[in-house]
Amino acid sequence: MLLKRVAELPHLPGVYRMIGTDEKVLYVGKAIDLRKRVASYFQSGRHVSPRIELMVRQVHRFDVTVTRSESEALLLENNFIKSLQPRYNILYRDDKSYPYLRIGPGDFPRLAFYRGALDQKSRFFGPFPNAGAVRSSIQLIQKVFRLRTCEDTVFRNRSRPCLLQQIHRCTGPCVGLIDGATYAEDVADAKLFLEGHDDLVIEKLVRRMEAAAERLAFEEAATLRDQIQALRKVRESQFVDAGTATNADVVACESISGRFCVNIAMIRAGRHVGDRSLFPDHADGAAPAEVLSAFLSQHYLGADVPEQIIVHPAIEADGLVEVLSQQAGRKVQFSANPRETRRRWLEMAIQNARLALERRLASQQNQEARLSALQESLHLPDVVRRIECFDVSHTMGEAAVASCVVYDGDGMRPGEYRRYNVAPDAPGDDYAAMREALERRFRRAVAGEGRLPDLLLIDGGPGQSRIAREVLDDLGVIDLPVVGVAKGEGRKPGLETLVFTDGREGLQLAMDHPGAHLVQMIRDEAHRFAIQGHRARRDKKRAGSALDGIAGVGPKRRQQLLARFGGLRGVASASAQDLMQVEGISHSLAERIYRALH
Repeated sequence: MLLKRVAELPHLPGVYRMIGTDEKVLYVGKAIDLRKRVASYFQSGRHVSPRIELMVRQVHRFDVTVTRSESEALLLENNFIKSLQPRYNILYRDDKSYPYLRIGPGDFPRLAFYRGALDQKSRFFGPFPNAGAVRSSIQLIQKVFRLRTCEDTVFRNRSRPCLLQQIHRCTGPCVGLIDGATYAEDVADAKLFLEGHDDLVIEKLVRRMEAAAERLAFEEAATLRDQIQALRKVRESQFVDAGTATNADVVACESISGRFCVNIAMIRAGRHVGDRSLFPDHADGAAPAEVLSAFLSQHYLGADVPEQIIVHPAIEADGLVEVLSQQAGRKVQFSANPRETRRRWLEMAIQNARLALERRLASQQNQEARLSALQESLHLPDVVRRIECFDVSHTMGEAAVASCVVYDGDGMRPGEYRRYNVAPDAPGDDYAAMREALERRFRRAVAGEGRLPDLLLIDGGPGQSRIAREVLDDLGVIDLPVVGVAKGEGRKPGLETLVFTDGREGLQLAMDHPGAHLVQMIRDEAHRFAIQGHRARRDKKRAGSALDGIAGVGPKRRQQLLARFGGLRGVASASAQDLMQVEGISHSLAERIYRALH
């Protein structure tokens, strides 16, 4: 049946999707010639990786989409992979967008961390490999150019200098300590520096310092001197291609024992802004070039692309280069054999990839030892890989939130964490709150949405554990082990008692037991995640209710008040006369708001 369908395929470019008996997509690929490419999977004697061989045995049918060109097929393939997450495609689970440094519009532009869609009003620099790299750059700009970082609402309503101005990290434009023209000059210098024109910035600062000295403005000249020294120090420590405004990414893939790591180092304006290591899923039996190609497609299609991408190992990337060049509106160069400085960049990325992979493999061995020790101590018959832990947090029954965190053998999986806003009939009823969260989680799992864990941990004693067992039994999940983690005396770490639901007596592991360390880590993460969600829900509820209950204050006026005074705390500290300055707030309404908040 499949071979007959293959014979009907056209000799055209396109994308194919291998589909299993459960109608889930197993694999997505692109081809210059659909018939030849799809037929190759079903030819006997063809050498393929064990991963692809296993996939082919599960194929029930396949779908194809014809495209006009290989470039169009590449884009469509990438979209399918990201949306369908096929189990046999090499995947990079990194769903966060990369951060930028943003200099906003206006008379006194704000310097800020930014993540999201880019607009035309602001100036963006990046992307950066992680949030820490952006914050380091912000601290550097604050130190040298002293641009403001406060929110616009705070900036408009300040009456005295903030701490940043006092420690010489801001020039105090909010209270008029610097004029617009001078601030604009500092902004222009900061932009030049971020573009890699550090020589021009230093020349400008030297001229300004000499002019200040001639005017006998020695304090201003000393400030400019300090800026120049700071810039030169930064240049010595951070610039890897001084004198040029190079934008490049260096991407290296390394493998050890069949495991892979891709390290991407980002060079922006000649400055090394950081690197990031990523570990692909479903890469068993793949070649390093295949792993690298999958990363380049998933990482760059639809994102910002630098002028040059240096890669290791070498790959066939003609189609990808064409697509990325069209996307960027300029020529994008791929290089696998760079020289001089770029060769050193590549060697550094290769070394970082190998070191990151070695650390990960060592960590996994440690995790395996912890899992084995826990499994042995709990006398569990089956292999334990995936552990889920539930906890409930509230304040006197207010804004209760239940958390579910996931551990999968390699470490915690934050992308699979879940929070549940629970509302038991009796506020503060932890049993009812736990029951509601567990029912919502496992009802979906029984319906086929998501995976079941191998072990369920409950942050609580016999009561909470019994509730969990009842929920699972009601849903027909009778073979899932449930273990409660009861707090020890004085809630001290290491004194927890593991509570069972099968009639066994509680177990207290030794403080230095590897399994105890694993349980503590997972339980503490569930506790942290629950508290974080509870506080956010509680604060949101309290912030809204104080103004929502006031007659005459609707959504629009509430927004105006919060924007005018920078939040509920600012509204509460304002006098009735201050409140009247907001458009639409009469004297009687201002008095009503003031009385309600006091």
